[in-house]
Amino acid sequence: MSIGENIDKIKSNIDLIKKEKGLDYPITLIAVSKTVDEEKVMEAYEHGQRDFGENKVQELTKKESSLNNLEDINFHMIGYLQSNKVKYLVNTAKLIHSLDRKSLIKEMEKRGRNEDFIFNCLIQVNLAKEKSKSGIYIEDLEELLILIENSNYVKVKGLMMIAPFYEDVEKVRPLFRDMKKIYDELRTREFKNIEMKYLSMGMSHDYKVAVEEGSNMVRIGTDIFGKRVYV
Repeated sequence: MSIGENIDKIKSNIDLIKKEKGLDYPITLIAVSKTVDEEKVMEAYEHGQRDFGENKVQELTKKESSLNNLEDINFHMIGYLQSNKVKYLVNTAKLIHSLDRKSLIKEMEKRGRNEDFIFNCLIQVNLAKEKSKSGIYIEDLEELLILIENSNYVKVKGLMMIAPFYEDVEKVRPLFRDMKKIYDELRTREFKNIEMKYLSMGMSHDYKVAVEEGSNMVRIGTDIFGKRVYV
């Protein structure tokens, strides 16, 4: 299948779930384009895809620079973000999905003040407490929220989670469900600089379960661009 056909299939699957579950809100598809060349990104773009996710800052900025003639293309930083790379995301990343620690907020504040730029972010939550993954533990979330409320150049637009990989995707359903409960609870509260607009969870292997449990943003690479060899 072509990239365009893959996108259509994913959107069709999402629409079917929305119909079955009676979901009336939009679900944003992030095409994870890490290691994919600009030609394939353009193929997806020409099929109507506008949001693309990158794991590495260098790759994101390279693609943004070469495709910045496309005014409506959006690049998302979805991988672990080192503090010393924050400066490269000024005016390049629409949304940073991996805000997870105080030092990152402090660096964003510094760069934002210098460049008069607002960083829009999602807080990455490591709900399963996997040692191999980044993300803040839920018991530390409140302290991070307080720091964000006192920020001037960091705005939070929701939450992100990377679920553990299970062959049986049903095993991850309880985590998605718990994440949705956390998201919904935060939506009931009044914050400064924080709104719960996006709940980003679900990838190629498990996005259907994530959507069923309330995700409104999915990050899909393999099911769009095919399997890739990482070096």
